[in-house]
This record gives sequence, C-alpha cells and structure tokens, in this order.
Amino acid sequence: MHANHMKAIAKLAGGMLFLLPDILLPSRSFSAEKPIELGVTLPLTGADAEDAKLVEQGFAMAIDEANGKHEIPGYRLQLRILSTSTVTSGQYDPAQAATDARMLIADPAVVANLGPYMSGSGMAMAPVLSAANLATITPTSTNPKLTDPKYAGEFDPGGKPIYFRTCATDAFQGPYMANYMKDVLKVKSVFILDDSGSGGVGGADEFQKRAEEIGLTVLGRDHLDPMAADYNVILTKIKGLHPDALYYAGVAGAGTKLIQQSYPILPDIVKAGVDGIYGADILKGAGFPAVQGWYVTVPAPHIVNTPAGADWAKRFAARFGNQPSDYSALAYDAGLVAVDAVGRVVASGLPVDRANVEAAILATNIQTLQGNVSFSPTGDVKKPIISIFRVEHDPGYPVADVTHQFKYIGVAPSD
Repeated sequence: MHANHMKAIAKLAGGMLFLLPDILLPSRSFSAEKPIELGVTLPLTGADAEDAKLVEQGFAMAIDEANGKHEIPGYRLQLRILSTSTVTSGQYDPAQAATDARMLIADPAVVANLGPYMSGSGMAMAPVLSAANLATITPTSTNPKLTDPKYAGEFDPGGKPIYFRTCATDAFQGPYMANYMKDVLKVKSVFILDDSGSGGVGGADEFQKRAEEIGLTVLGRDHLDPMAADYNVILTKIKGLHPDALYYAGVAGAGTKLIQQSYPILPDIVKAGVDGIYGADILKGAGFPAVQGWYVTVPAPHIVNTPAGADWAKRFAARFGNQPSDYSALAYDAGLVAVDAVGRVVASGLPVDRANVEAAILATNIQTLQGNVSFSPTGDVKKPIISIFRVEHDPGYPVADVTHQFKYIGVAPSD
C-alpha cells in the first residue's frame, strides 16, 4: 500500500463530501483527478431515517477524509446515495433495495457499495450485486444467512464473496443476549416477538435457539405486523403468561409501537431487543418513560465515549451538529475499508474495477476505530463482539441523543 495512504488511514478526522463542485473543495482543484463512484444504500425516509442518516454521515466522513488528503493519487471518491425506503412501506422496502442495486450495477463507474442498513434489503440486493461482482460493505446488516455458505446459491450466485460486514451477525447477537438474560438478569422465562422481516425473524430464531439450549423457558413467540397500529391484544396475551422477560427482534417500524404499548401493559418485566431498536428513531418515536430500561445489543465493540473513539466523536459532532452512534463509527470503518481497498488497487497498477476492488476488500487488514478489521473467506468480520446498552434517561441531553440516552453496560457473555 502507498505510504501516504497508510499514514492517512491512521488519522481519524475529516468532513463531509457529497459530489461537491470543485469550488467547495480544498484549495487544490480535483479537476485532474479521475472520479471513482461508491454507492450508498440506506433507508433515508420513514421509520429508520434518523438512524440511517447517522450511518450516512459516518460513510461520508471517511470518504471526505480520503479526498481531502488526496490519499488515492490521481483519483477522488464520489458517493451515489440511494434510499432503500418507500413512502408506501413507511420504512425500508426490499423491492426498492433491489431496484437500487440494479441502478448501481448499470453504471460501470460504481466499483463498490456502502450499505445496506437492513438485512431485508441485503437479501434483496445480494443476488443482484453478486451477479455483477459488485462488493458491498455494511455496518448494520446482521442476518447470518447473507454470508453463510449454505445459502450461497441464493445470495451469492456469482461465486465470490461480495457481502462484507464491519459488524457481527445475529449468530452472536441473539445468543449472547440470551446468556446475559440468564446469567446477569436472572431471567427464567421469556416471550419472543419479531417484526416479520427477514432480519427480525433471523434474530429471533438465533435468540430462541440459544435460550432453549441454556434452559430458559420460551413461553411463546409471535410475529408483529409493522403496518398494524395496535399490538394490545398480543401484549395482553403475553401478560397473562407472566414471563420474566420480553425479547424483540426487529427494527423501529414495529419496535416503536411495541415499546409504547408494552409500557402500560408489561411495566415491570425485563425488556430487551436487537440493534434494530438502538438509535434516535426509537428514542424520539417511543419516548420516555416508555423506552426507559430497555436493554439493547449492538453487534460491535462500543466506540463512542471511549478513549479510542472520543476524539473522533467530537469531530463528528462538530461537523454534523449531532452526536454519533456506534453505528456511525462502524460506518466510518466501512468507509475506511473501501478507501483502503481502492487505494491498494490503484497502487498495484491494476484497473480500478469491481473485480479488483472486491478482491482487495476480501484481503483487508487495517486498523480502524474498532481496532483491526479483516474478513473471513465469506465476508464476516473476524472478531465479533456484542455490546449491551440500557436506555436510561439523562434529562441533561436531548431525548434523541443516542450517545447519552443509551448507557453502555459492557460486552455480552459469549457463553
């Protein structure tokens, strides 16, 4: 790798760039530099839009750093931002995600993608991207099937790994939360809900499997309809079963309503969920006191408000005017992976095309905010860590301030 590129990767600072005209860029013009396009696919409207925006900003910060420092000699990176959500769905829409994937592969200038946010979007996009050998790097999509060789025929028909993650998967997230419930919270019985999406169902499956293995009594399981307005019937049924805990796997669309409506019906039991309810959308949508006390897992190390991430978080807040989430940091790391991979292809003298960028991403071995990032042969990050947070209202900060309303508890037990 070029020495200047290695030096720049180690610096955790930067700003935002979205195809800005040269007049708005740093003093030396980019007019002599060739553009390289990276897609960005996130649900930028609807239930998860605010959290997706924090991820978009993490991507942009890493890419702007590369452009501002001219880390890739002779080239500049540009982001093509596409929304995977629709007004009709009110949240992410797998059909729209597949359409976005087709738009990206139709343009040969796009050599990789950043995203998607949801596993449901990923399942719709992966076969399309794989057929065109267009790699994608997600900081938030956690369904294990997307990188499981058993499902390669469905999600990887092209035969090369194209789905890379800077986060862990539900193969760890659900089971580790089950361990925490039993070992730390002393839960003995639980009722499980999911939001009917592929990510939610997969996350609930993994939690249930582990819960039963370690002796938790699963009193039942149901699927929520994200489009339904009222969950009181199912919550009343759960109340009659007297569980110690409620576990939810899904995203904010159903999660916001579940949190609001479970508060008066199930006020005193342990409530926990997956990373789909980690974010500003839940804090604003459900509000306090309903969301108070919920436990949430994040499939990555805690970065924000740690010595390793404090300076980066301050720079992020200064640039964007809001606090980052840990997913902002994982998105930044995903951006670093893309910059590093493209930089190595350029330094090698090989064509900067999808095949060479995919191969370079697979060979990633760099230091990021979360530490070393490298990938398994199928695209999963090699060192999975699950962090646990508890929502605790801090009136000294805005309600939607993820950094201060989600209190970090620690690393979830692996066994």
